[in-house]
Amino acid sequence: MNETVADLIDQDDILIDQRNRPLRDLRISLTDKCNFRCPYCMPKEIFKAGYKFLDRQSILSASEIIRLALIFKDLGISKIRLTGGEPTLRNDLLTIISELAKIPELEIAMTTNGTRLEELAVPLRDAGLNRITVSLDAVDSATFEKMNDVSVPLEKVLNGIDSARKAGFNPIKINTVVRKNWNDQVIIQLVDHFRNTSDIVRFIEFMDVGSTNGWNMSDTVPTKELLATINNHSPIVPTEINYVGEVAKRYQFVDGSGEIGFITSVTQPFCGTCTRARISADGKLYTCLFSTAASIDLASLLRTEKDDDLILEKIGMIWKNRNDRYSEIRSQIDSNEEQENKIEMSYIGG
Repeated sequence: MNETVADLIDQDDILIDQRNRPLRDLRISLTDKCNFRCPYCMPKEIFKAGYKFLDRQSILSASEIIRLALIFKDLGISKIRLTGGEPTLRNDLLTIISELAKIPELEIAMTTNGTRLEELAVPLRDAGLNRITVSLDAVDSATFEKMNDVSVPLEKVLNGIDSARKAGFNPIKINTVVRKNWNDQVIIQLVDHFRNTSDIVRFIEFMDVGSTNGWNMSDTVPTKELLATINNHSPIVPTEINYVGEVAKRYQFVDGSGEIGFITSVTQPFCGTCTRARISADGKLYTCLFSTAASIDLASLLRTEKDDDLILEKIGMIWKNRNDRYSEIRSQIDSNEEQENKIEMSYIGG
């Protein structure tokens, strides 16, 4: 008999969706702004000077974020990941983390481009942040600057990662989006840079998130090709998952020099184990990374409704009716129509 993700979680009365997937992970975008212009996320020709980002009044306040976190904790989440845009651009980031850290049995993680980690690593750790993931698409300087498209030097991010290690973040996950003819030729250099450290590089297939990154299947490097390239360089073997619903397929180097992972949303979809809900910076709830519309405007609800139980009930019903599986049915969808309507990754978080 095939086990579902819900079958593998030992807890009574869990909230499950139409595909028997529990709600376990919440991703909160703190801002839609970023100091990078990565072509696969915020291409400069679209997100240029004068682009209208969310105004301050639209964005969830720290107290609203904490209120939602408590509601979602009651619904069964065990982990919150803070995303963006770039979350370290948020002035009250440390306050948000320190308040989230007061919630019992809640893991707090954050994804960042690493540009402010030199100054923030220790304060983030002291505030209660448990885990850090750094987006880094190359350790070749020319390729890295091409990928961030704002001439941020590689050393700034590498120094930030080193500061995070010294602050006690272990392991640090390194997320690398691989785009054909952009950075696929330098992946071995990146692999070797982080071997024999506690850090874990995770290669992400270039995905059709949003409508501005010009995604085409021909630009996606299939994981099986990356696996072959890395295995030919240094043999790797698959290893066990860390937890039910983990998105990355894990491998270890045969020589014991470290671990790498692969996130295969395009060629090997994992919709069947997706336990994640997402909240945009302006408080809208999305039940899939590839959504075309929000399920509910939580910000408006928070600002008009004082009864948390009512908000909890509405979110619970949305999750119970959830049936998203975009990656599994990608090839069956009218790609032109979908590309025009999908929510941008910089708005919803990765």
